[in-house]
Amino acid sequence: MPPRILLLTCLAMLAFAGNSLLCRLALRETDIDAASFTAIRLLCGAATLWILLKLRQGTQPMAGNWPGALALFTYAAAFSFAYLQLDTGIGALLLFGAVQLSMLLWGLLRGERLGTAASLGTALATAGLLALLLPGASAPPLLAALLMLLAGVAWGTYSLLGRGLGDPLAVTAGNFLRAAPLAIVLALALLPQLDWDGPGLLYALLSGALTSGVGYAIWYSALPGLRASQAATVQLSVPILAALGGSLLLNEALSLRLMLSAAAVLGGIALVLSAKQRAGS
Repeated sequence: MPPRILLLTCLAMLAFAGNSLLCRLALRETDIDAASFTAIRLLCGAATLWILLKLRQGTQPMAGNWPGALALFTYAAAFSFAYLQLDTGIGALLLFGAVQLSMLLWGLLRGERLGTAASLGTALATAGLLALLLPGASAPPLLAALLMLLAGVAWGTYSLLGRGLGDPLAVTAGNFLRAAPLAIVLALALLPQLDWDGPGLLYALLSGALTSGVGYAIWYSALPGLRASQAATVQLSVPILAALGGSLLLNEALSLRLMLSAAAVLGGIALVLSAKQRAGS
């Protein structure tokens, strides 16, 4: 892998993990509420992506569509409300696992067939998620966990809807622009509960502009230099980075349940991707 592509890929993964960390940090350590965080994140992300499109030479106008925007809004809102109660690493693992498994399920519904190794990997990843949700002292709150799984399914849907729609940066910018009013409506519906402060606003702005807007732009710059299997596999690092960040910056515990579930989920998905790569070669 060329050094430039490696650097861009590492920065993109740090940005994706940073989204989880910034959201959890804002909702745990500041007064901002989940609806306000979502609205500010999407508004700031839309503005940042619009600026990046304008700065790029030979750019095409914003693209995207309303189904994609609805999926993006569902992801962002469920993500924020889930992080009211979830630790950073658990949230990222639930999100990532749900994204990958929902996309695998969609492929199966469309007639794709999994070999023995891929089927084993899918079963292992699913078991890892289920084990994380089982009742126990270190189990995450069920409603928050279900919200994060919903966020993952919504992001998987968003990714599937965006396939083949042209310039991914233009599509993402257009979808952010459409999703922002939906987040504003949600915030207005919860108007009596809205609250924020300076640090919370700063974290939401950083999430929208840096780890979302700039992060996605960096990722799309790296993608042409990556094989599909590389692009999928490298994202296995995101939950690990998020868990380490939560442990170092927020003193969140790395429980044995989390580590075993992460090994099962990420190992299972890696097995599926490896099997797909062999099948395609």
